[in-house]
Amino acid sequence: MIRVLDLTKRFDDFTAVDHVTLTVEPGEILGFLGPNGAGKSTTVKMLTCMMQPTQGTAEIAGFDIQRDPIEVKRRIGYIPESGAMYETLTPAEYLDFVASLYHLNPEMARSRFNDLLDIFGILDARDQRLSELSKGMKQKVLIASALLHSPDVLFLDEPLNGLDANAAMVVKELLKKLAAQGKTIFFCSHILEVVERICTRIIIVDKGQQIISGTSESITRETDSASFEDAFSRITGIRDVGELSDDFLAALERV
Repeated sequence: MIRVLDLTKRFDDFTAVDHVTLTVEPGEILGFLGPNGAGKSTTVKMLTCMMQPTQGTAEIAGFDIQRDPIEVKRRIGYIPESGAMYETLTPAEYLDFVASLYHLNPEMARSRFNDLLDIFGILDARDQRLSELSKGMKQKVLIASALLHSPDVLFLDEPLNGLDANAAMVVKELLKKLAAQGKTIFFCSHILEVVERICTRIIIVDKGQQIISGTSESITRETDSASFEDAFSRITGIRDVGELSDDFLAALERV
């Protein structure tokens, strides 16, 4: 599970994350939403022990992110928004390397990552160099690396980037089944319809602060909106998209 209390991150005079407090229970898929620059990725980097908070703290699977970062990292899987990979390696070599970091039994790890590569339809590319693979294929390897050690908590920052429609469906179904097994999932995405479909609860942040929390239905209701998409645009202060489109077309006509 995830417990966050008063989590804050400042960069000089700029506050990227501002006193965020939240809890995510086992079996939950939490959608963590916000416009660009809202503090989502910074929050994830603190929770995955990649960045120290300025203030506040958090516990992941019972371990403090500042006192026990190694124990936290043992229990999490992390899919970053843009993951750097050792591109001279093959998917099999890369996943072997990841398995060794978690001290997994080599035979069990290879069986598991072959199954994952097969699920994503790239088993036949397991011995190609990563540099030769497409962006979507690399993303599938990255997802496999995050699931390889069967983590208790998953952090996903735009995990569907570059994936084809079939692979995206596989990931969404996997997440639902992992949650049903009691895994805790922290899901960041700009694709509102995906978040609305798979997340059991949603938190919307803006300018580093938590604005609202609930299901997509309760947030839509609370903001008196016609849809969750409309509610998101109201909460984050974006002008009506219809008005924006009309203004743009009018500007084109003036030119």
